[in-house]
Amino acid sequence: MKLGIMQPYFMPYIGYWQLMNIVDKYVIYDDVNYIKGGWINRNRILINNQVKYFNVQMEGASPNKLINQVKVTNNRQILEKDLRILEAAYSKAPYFKEIFPLMKSIILSGETNLALFIKKSFEVVCEYLSINTEFVLSSDLNKNDILRSKEKIFEICKILEADEYFNAIGGQELYNFKDFETQGIKLKFIKTEYIEYKQFNKDFNSNLSIIDVLMFNSVQEIRSYLNEYKIIEG
Repeated sequence: MKLGIMQPYFMPYIGYWQLMNIVDKYVIYDDVNYIKGGWINRNRILINNQVKYFNVQMEGASPNKLINQVKVTNNRQILEKDLRILEAAYSKAPYFKEIFPLMKSIILSGETNLALFIKKSFEVVCEYLSINTEFVLSSDLNKNDILRSKEKIFEICKILEADEYFNAIGGQELYNFKDFETQGIKLKFIKTEYIEYKQFNKDFNSNLSIIDVLMFNSVQEIRSYLNEYKIIEG
């Protein structure tokens, strides 16, 4: 069984979805500490042809809290403002009419738990792209939470009976093949190829949020992008 485990990021870049697409089960690592200034509650989009951050407004966010203890605002005015930002940014994009309702269903979902809010966003986008991977919250697993780092990953793999563990290419700094091999698990890394598509202007801005990819590409085109990667294994 192929397994991926990653912290929940808000509408991440295409490489994150490639990882989701290749595995059988995907663990949303929601019972680790929230990282301030990271990608958990924000990502990059095009606003007036410039790369800007698009943020999910939170309440009580702190690195002393677990991700699933952080709240997303339920302030309707703030949420409506976020939607207006997206509308102004992408109203002239070729797939705006298809994607804006999806984003509206996410932003106005009413879910205030940050981890569940992001899980909802994954489910909405995956349904649109026909990604059928099963999502699991790490907080729902009966595991030893005293364990840290790779030992915790090993335990999750064993609980879910995974024999292959896929990670983003950045994980090479954290994990090595031999450690996983001793656990009877095949470690593999996904390295996203360079993906380019037409945006508003001539200068292409890469690795933006999946929001940008969705706004400018058909489902068929995005499905092809999901396979543009290399697998690095020991």
